[in-house]
Amino acid sequence: MDKKLLEELKTKAMEIRKLTIEEIGTLGSGHIGGAMSVADVLALLYFHRMKVDPANPRWEDRDQLVVSKGHAGPAVYSTLALKGFFPVDWLKTLNQGGTRLPSHCDRNHTPGVDMTAGSLGQGFSAAMGIALGLRMDRKPCRVYTIIGDGESDEGQIWEAALFAASQKLSNLIAFTDYNKQQLDGYIKDIIDLGDLASKWAAFGWFTQEVDGHDIEALDGAIEQALAQSDKPSMIVMDTVKGKGCSFAEGVEKNHSMAFNLEKAREAIAILEGRS
Repeated sequence: MDKKLLEELKTKAMEIRKLTIEEIGTLGSGHIGGAMSVADVLALLYFHRMKVDPANPRWEDRDQLVVSKGHAGPAVYSTLALKGFFPVDWLKTLNQGGTRLPSHCDRNHTPGVDMTAGSLGQGFSAAMGIALGLRMDRKPCRVYTIIGDGESDEGQIWEAALFAASQKLSNLIAFTDYNKQQLDGYIKDIIDLGDLASKWAAFGWFTQEVDGHDIEALDGAIEQALAQSDKPSMIVMDTVKGKGCSFAEGVEKNHSMAFNLEKAREAIAILEGRS
């Protein structure tokens, strides 16, 4: 990846984080932790890797992203707004009456959302079905999907994992947001996932581990995933929950937090290096 593109993508990730903090602060509460930890991969996918058309969100030949950890919706919305799928002003309506931006991603409400996120695990299964359908239709499109580490407690994740491997869905690239925290605490204290990469490899996936906040490393992992054609791919992203938000990063209870617009703007100033 050349330096100019890398800097552009870092800037996009920063903009996603800033918009997401302000978006949730305008509402007064929301899922800040798991939204901030996926900003880098969202910037990389929508502004470099994915083939999409904001003027035609349901374009049949687009690449698709299923954010199975649907509570990261605020970061997805910030990304889609920056990409031009809808006006940035929509972000001020997050999870309010009449909004097009509900708390969790919903394809029936939001332009650019490819799959509704229901109970954790369901989106991941849907991604397998989308990938299989595209292959049956002989379309060259890719399916990307993001799951959470807490979400990986769900048995449905591992059923889908077995299915994808048995079907050799090489047009599918998945990411685990391995931020080591979930709603009730730390992963290691609830259901310790152990060596997560080895688990995915044992399930028959082409598996890599990278720093989930290193855009260049993420891009290199995607490149390697695209170069193989025998297996679905899992990229385990080592991330920090709440990354870039001063009052959420490194805090245990940061899955969903209440904060106002004043606090949001203070955090944005710190993120920009002005404080």
